[in-house]
Amino acid sequence: MNNMNVLPRERLPELQLIRAFAIIGVLSVHSTSYAVSAMTDSKYFFIYNFMNIFMKHGTPTFIFLSSFVLFYNYYDRPMTKKLIGGFYKKRLLYIIIPYTLFSVFYFTLLHFLYYQGRPFGDTIESFVQKLLTGKAYTHLYFVFISIQFYVLFPLVLWLFKKVPKLVQWAIPIGLVIQWMFILMNKYYWQVPNKGSWAFSYIAYFMLGAFIGIYYPKLKAWLVISRANARSYRVVAWLMLWIAWGAAGFAHVSMYYNSRLYGTVYNSTLYELMWNAHTYLGTLVLLQFAILFYRAGVRSWTSAFERMGAVSFGIYLIHPFFLLLYRHFPLITGNSILIHLWYAGGFAAALGCSWIVVELTVRFIPGSWVIFGNIPKAKKPVKQADSPALPLSGS
Repeated sequence: MNNMNVLPRERLPELQLIRAFAIIGVLSVHSTSYAVSAMTDSKYFFIYNFMNIFMKHGTPTFIFLSSFVLFYNYYDRPMTKKLIGGFYKKRLLYIIIPYTLFSVFYFTLLHFLYYQGRPFGDTIESFVQKLLTGKAYTHLYFVFISIQFYVLFPLVLWLFKKVPKLVQWAIPIGLVIQWMFILMNKYYWQVPNKGSWAFSYIAYFMLGAFIGIYYPKLKAWLVISRANARSYRVVAWLMLWIAWGAAGFAHVSMYYNSRLYGTVYNSTLYELMWNAHTYLGTLVLLQFAILFYRAGVRSWTSAFERMGAVSFGIYLIHPFFLLLYRHFPLITGNSILIHLWYAGGFAAALGCSWIVVELTVRFIPGSWVIFGNIPKAKKPVKQADSPALPLSGS
């Protein structure tokens, strides 16, 4: 391949929809975390349990998508010091700086709420330890994992470019490494907070790498459309969605039985069901996003695209609004109002976070320091005046 004449790859706007679906998953899990323990006596407990477990695709999908985009954009480009330097500069500015800022914010918030009597030296030591392990607040582990993958990315990219045949084995390599880590940790290492380490998610990273590199070749298999429909592809699509649904149902059922009836399952089975459910789910969400984008419902598509664009900012700040919302619990015996209050937690986390991010990006210079590289919202274009977009897979 002549790297000096690499053609730019096709733009994939539907990927923003996947980010939107992923952040909805994150908010669903976080906003129902209290309800699944408080509503076990409710006849609607199965709904809370479903939203809390079935929607756990958020973090794995973000990791898969980040890897997909990186390898999709970088694989055909020559590896130079300038390219790698630019890559790390962007991650420093748009990921690590906001991560550090929000680590300070949440650590300070928790300090004044719960640890005001702690000695200054212990406070500083605790902050440094939490900053370096992604534990300043419960959700920041994801950014910490992402930083680990950013460190790993140039090495994996170099290896795949040096030995292209390795790309064909990216999926099994990722699964083997992840499950070796899971099993070795269970029986030997017992690393605390193993979910904060990249090896717990490396199968998703390698899946994203495989699809990102081979996307032009895999497109006919991934894009569900009449033009791509062949009997063998339709069978593959159906098998994927059925397997995902079955894994998701099993995953949800295990937690339902455990939470409601105290059923005990082997911890490895939890890992397996979560992995199968969310791993297949990344591919299902990719297909669904493309279908949704092709459907052409302009108002909905635009809203989800924008949600995807601001998803990193929403992710960073939404726990603050959940914390604030839960500070004023609803005291009532009316079950309908209780259900509405729990639903309101999701609405508050999404709505308030989205508004704050949009206002920050729009009116505060240098907003990238707070929420990363988020583009300002474009003015809506009338449908009649907008150019027709080529359909994916056509």
